Amino acid sequence: MTKTLDVYADLVAEGEEIDALLDGLDEQQWQLPTPAPGWTVAHQVAHLAFVCHLAATSARDPQRFAEYAAQARNGFQAAVDAALAQFLAAGPQAARARWREELAASVAGLAAADQKGTVPWLVNPLPPSVLAAAGMMEVFAHGQDIADALGVRREYTDRVGHLAWFGVHTRDFGYQAHGLVPPSEEFRFELTAPSGATTWTFGPEEAVDRVTGPAADFALLVSRRRHHADLAVRAEGTRAEQWLGIAQAYRGPGGAGRTPGQFAP
Repeated sequence: MTKTLDVYADLVAEGEEIDALLDGLDEQQWQLPTPAPGWTVAHQVAHLAFVCHLAATSARDPQRFAEYAAQARNGFQAAVDAALAQFLAAGPQAARARWREELAASVAGLAAADQKGTVPWLVNPLPPSVLAAAGMMEVFAHGQDIADALGVRREYTDRVGHLAWFGVHTRDFGYQAHGLVPPSEEFRFELTAPSGATTWTFGPEEAVDRVTGPAADFALLVSRRRHHADLAVRAEGTRAEQWLGIAQAYRGPGGAGRTPGQFAP
């Protein structure tokens, strides 16, 4: 569903949209708390700079990336916190500039890589376009935190199609994060584009468990930026209903997530 070339252009566009939210922020606005506990707007931008730096390093300097990965295996959260502190130390405007630089480098590096091969990543090597889709999820999710902190209502675009694809293909991460065995049966997903021009479908039509609704809401669900009670995503089947409560499109602990009614429509 994800066209290889489109994901790179769409990652750039997603980054530009979030970056535009940062124009003209004063010091107080940079320090506004976001829905992620303990993280300000500045923290979110610093995190994006770090993640994009990892992706750029993966594409351009696999040996250096291997060193990062080794550090992460010895203490992932400590490695993340240390990198975040480094990006924050220079100040929010410098972190913003670094994010823009690293985003451009990561897109250029991934687009130039062998599209039929893989690049190294923290758990398993990934095709470059899949890592770009993961980058889309990062920018979408942390960009949503920034928008929420600033009181901005985002207008979602059909770029969320990449996140629909990614969220479906990482279905089992939520089970793994909770120590559960993922079901062997596939789910049916039917997700409507924000433009209304198409519905993206995944999985067998005859599946007992189904997840349907707006693709933008699905992206908010799997990025854990909204509680499923505040979204128009619907489930049919007991396994799909359970999955709504644990869905996440990234490995590791799910984090605090959001509470019902926190962002009620």
